Amino acid sequence: MVVVDPVTPRWPGAGRGRGHYESYFLRAVHPTEPRGVWLRYTVTISPAGRPEGQLWFTLFDRDAPRPRAARVDAGEATTGEGAWIRLGSSSFGAAEITGEARTTDLSARWSLRVTTDERPLLHLPRHWMYTARLPRTKLTSPAPAALFDGILEVDGERITVHGWPGMVGHNWGEQHAERWIWLHGLAFDGAGHEAAWLDVAVGRIRLGPVVTPWVANGVLSLAGTRVPLGGVGRRVVVRAGPDGCELRIPGPSAAVTVSATAPTDAFVAWDYADPDGTPHQVLNCSVADLAVRVERPGQEPVHLRAPGRGAYELGAPV
Repeated sequence: MVVVDPVTPRWPGAGRGRGHYESYFLRAVHPTEPRGVWLRYTVTISPAGRPEGQLWFTLFDRDAPRPRAARVDAGEATTGEGAWIRLGSSSFGAAEITGEARTTDLSARWSLRVTTDERPLLHLPRHWMYTARLPRTKLTSPAPAALFDGILEVDGERITVHGWPGMVGHNWGEQHAERWIWLHGLAFDGAGHEAAWLDVAVGRIRLGPVVTPWVANGVLSLAGTRVPLGGVGRRVVVRAGPDGCELRIPGPSAAVTVSATAPTDAFVAWDYADPDGTPHQVLNCSVADLAVRVERPGQEPVHLRAPGRGAYELGAPV
């Protein structure tokens, strides 16, 4: 049986000539205000190159004109000594994430501690998929629901982070999906739903000249029970645009309808490149309004809402 470690860096053993990308990332949101932070530590290896790192920082605030974002080159990536990935003086590990990103438009520093009682989430349904070449992008959530404490400093503003709910993610591979949607939500309104969370990825994969239909993989955690969503052969209905999406995702024991919406000026736009340079345009909002309808046979539907506490990411080829 293949045992999958959701956190071990893969880039040190990446095959020569294939190219590789890998990211550790987090999102954390204010418990009551539509404000949050998104961090991404990335290493990319071109088919003929060396590991090169980048730091990505975004502060989302629905009360501000737009997100404040920066991406900086960070040299060669290293690992070890308690860090899954280290880029210069910035590090990302199981318990602490520290770093800084400075550009002509923004100066940001952060020091965050993370705690979680949740076990990791493996999105792909079969463990062998994490060692096989296909699918060419792999996704795990070492902490699909967590709490963050610490400090953010953005252009001289000091922001205290205390008990902000969020998550920690890890992905890697040789090639991004052709198109993808990532949805995450937590701290839902309503008694009994505070501990619920959603973490699901939906993608279309290019296999030579063919692009697959949408396939979803993820989980809704409800009342402490993880309800699997998607899987090969389960048809996903997708309506997605630059200011929101609505998805219907069936699963073995339940079906969910998920909508995520936010004003267009609450999104940050990034270009993501495959290791071979193929570009994708990505929109991300980590303070989206998320609504989930859960349908289970013989039970009344459950409605979950997380205003300003959802993440919606949409990726597509340029």
